[in-house]
Amino acid sequence: MNTGLAGKGVIVTGGSGGIGSACARAFAAEGARVIVHYHQGRDRAEAIAAELQGATALGADLTDEAQVDEFFARARTALGSVDVCAAVAGVWPSPDEPVWELPLERWEQTVRANLTATFLTARAFLREVQRNGHGNLVLVGSTAGRFGEAGHADYAAAKSAIQGGLLLSLKNEIVRVAVGGRVNAVAPGWTHSPMTRGALDPEVVERISRTMALRKVATADDIARAVLVLASDELSGHISGELVTVAGGMEGRTIHPE
Repeated sequence: MNTGLAGKGVIVTGGSGGIGSACARAFAAEGARVIVHYHQGRDRAEAIAAELQGATALGADLTDEAQVDEFFARARTALGSVDVCAAVAGVWPSPDEPVWELPLERWEQTVRANLTATFLTARAFLREVQRNGHGNLVLVGSTAGRFGEAGHADYAAAKSAIQGGLLLSLKNEIVRVAVGGRVNAVAPGWTHSPMTRGALDPEVVERISRTMALRKVATADDIARAVLVLASDELSGHISGELVTVAGGMEGRTIHPE
């Protein structure tokens, strides 16, 4: 099936991570020219870019306004035009901290690494859309933002804001600068990735999958395919402002008995 992405300039933030690298590979397989973004994972990003025809690894701290603006300028130079952005980058702090023990410092760091970074990414991308007159943005949230996540209220709140108020505002704003411009979001559930490495042993999978109709943990490719579809005007050209949850039918309750 033709996705219409061949020749498009695509930025994948967090491209050195599990979901991000899967997205970069998926776009490249469709003939897109891809920027594989990294912050600290330069070696991984450069290795991924080396695998993909027409791909380039570029680094930036997405919580730093000046670095984000410079990153998009460099991406435009490398790609010619920035047509699609998959805003995958995010940070899940692994320690379990209930709110009454959650330090303000961690709260602020988590919100900045997820919500603020996504805002700065979206702002810079929409400036490219204004320049080009077209473009699609796919935000990556989390099921934590739909159902909450005990011990990670900071992460859940940031992701909820991304796939809620930010998404619904941006889908109305993008059409001010691009007829047909679209913004959608994907909410991954538990996914095998570097972020969850060591946290998904068989006992954990048995427990967490009791909330899923499909009792398995997603692969990064499962998420990447959803991102690809939402980025493609051929496959989802009349879809905007929607949140696609890729979590095996997860609910905020237990479905399966022990």
